[in-house]
Order: sequence, then structure tokens, then C-alpha cells
Amino acid sequence: MCLIITIIILGFAIQNLMIENWLTGLTQLLIAIGFILLLINNIRRTRCERNGTCYNGCSVTNWIGGLFKKKI
Repeated sequence: MCLIITIIILGFAIQNLMIENWLTGLTQLLIAIGFILLLINNIRRTRCERNGTCYNGCSVTNWIGGLFKKKI
């Protein structure tokens, strides 16, 4: 799902940048980059769980994820 959304939004961003709609194109490009970071983070976490060798992960996505953690 994340890959599909990334490809679609990246396509829209490229189209908007080609017709010189800069604000919309850059906004969509930033959203696509965010989804790419989330996709990479999910792949790394899955490999970590399978191999049992965990790491800290991408600092950007960990920082964003830390904002939404449950507080007990």
C-alpha cells in the first residue's frame, strides 16, 4: 500500500513540476519522500524482526513515531 501511494504521489509531483505548478509539486514531492522513508523503515524493521538483530532505525521516522507513542 505504501509503495502504491508513493508511486502515485510521485507521478503527480512530477506532472505538477513539469507544468510549473511549483507549490503543489513540491508539496507532493515532500509527501512522496515521507512515504519512501516510511517504506524503508518498515523494510528494515521487518528484517530486524526476522534476523533478531535490531537497530535504532532511521532517526527521522523514529523521531516522528516517538511523537505518537502511547503514554502509560
